[in-house]
Amino acid sequence: MSEVLNLTIAIPVKNEERNLLGCLQAIGTDFAKHVIIIDSGSTDNTIEIAKSQGASVVNFVWDGKFPKKRNWFLRNYELETKWVLFLDADEYLTEAFKNELRQKIETQNYIGFWLNYTIYFMGKKLKGGYPLNKLALFQVGAGEYEKIDEDKWSNLDMEIHEHPILNGEIGHIKSKIDHRDFRGVSHYMTKHNEYASWEAFRFLKTFKKESETEKLTWKQKIKYKLMKSSLIGPVYFFGSFFFYGGWKDGSKGFAFAILKMSYFTQIYCRIIELSDTSANIEA
Repeated sequence: MSEVLNLTIAIPVKNEERNLLGCLQAIGTDFAKHVIIIDSGSTDNTIEIAKSQGASVVNFVWDGKFPKKRNWFLRNYELETKWVLFLDADEYLTEAFKNELRQKIETQNYIGFWLNYTIYFMGKKLKGGYPLNKLALFQVGAGEYEKIDEDKWSNLDMEIHEHPILNGEIGHIKSKIDHRDFRGVSHYMTKHNEYASWEAFRFLKTFKKESETEKLTWKQKIKYKLMKSSLIGPVYFFGSFFFYGGWKDGSKGFAFAILKMSYFTQIYCRIIELSDTSANIEA
């Protein structure tokens, strides 16, 4: 049997009873030293499921300001492991990922790793579409997520689009984590409606300060340049369906690309709307 990794897996949640059990079962009991659920007042069976699988539960109440859930956890919870992996409840560790992670954090000299994910949409594992990757695994004390001062731009109490700012060399793990969400298209659209509002506020605030744009990743810089144009939606549709092979998934790939186009068009419209009203954010 392999030795348990010197790793804490932190899973931020709110009402995740449909996803959490499978997520915890995919982790298993002999992979990570600690599995911690960071809960935002769940009213379903999320906490009971977490405890039934041996996970610890930490309660988080957001005051609408910095820090949000992940940074709050990093700053206030006394982590006892060398590594921390932030995992969403709809993300399921695969055996290939666990094997590669074990090999790389034990033999390579990195302070963090970019991770890759499969995407499931309407019950189908997509072959194409924009790749999903996140910097979600790093050494404790190596850094934290971007600090963005906001006054309840949305109800998002967790870092969604913020990236960790780390001091050191970062590697890549190629094997993928399965990103599955069993809450359906309605939840997907509601969630992205919130994301679009947050992105519009973030865009307006960021481009008022040159120092903020310097912190962006190259992907963020490209995205933010496109946000100034009404063509951002069609560009993302073309990229998802044609350039990244969404056509391989047939009608579901087409629908997924349409939703991407709708999401980014919505961000553009929100930016224009906020720019033309007194709802602009203060610098």
